Amino acid sequence: MKINDIINMEDMKMGKLGLMIKEGFGKKEDYSCSERIVYGANIAYDLGLDKESLKMAAGLSGGMYIEEVCGAIAGGILVLSKLFVKDKAHEGDRIKNLVQELIKTYNDEMKHYHCKELKEMYRTPERGCGDIIFKAADILDRIIERELGQ
Repeated sequence: MKINDIINMEDMKMGKLGLMIKEGFGKKEDYSCSERIVYGANIAYDLGLDKESLKMAAGLSGGMYIEEVCGAIAGGILVLSKLFVKDKAHEGDRIKNLVQELIKTYNDEMKHYHCKELKEMYRTPERGCGDIIFKAADILDRIIERELGQ
């Protein structure tokens, strides 16, 4: 088996958003981590968000500009809320459980969920935060696809 075959097999397992991020979605537009997740999910999962609504993701960038919770994770929380909250957060435990799963899984796989530490561990001059954003997209895809039964 050739390396290209392995890469193609991995792509087949990858979710819609992860594949978009891997292919560089939002890089040319200079979208931030949170914007790449939310804008990408809007396309991948047909969220129906308009440009004005999408702007809400901007303030989550760079760990809310204080290098706290990674903006890609925070953007993922917005996406989960859009998809799985019927009316409000307190309607049940579903959104709470999904958000906790997103953060725990990310922390388990990346060893942190804070922007500052993630950048120290994974950010490179060539790829920037691409790997950090991809991992958030990958985990988000897994949760969404399971919850939607895809």
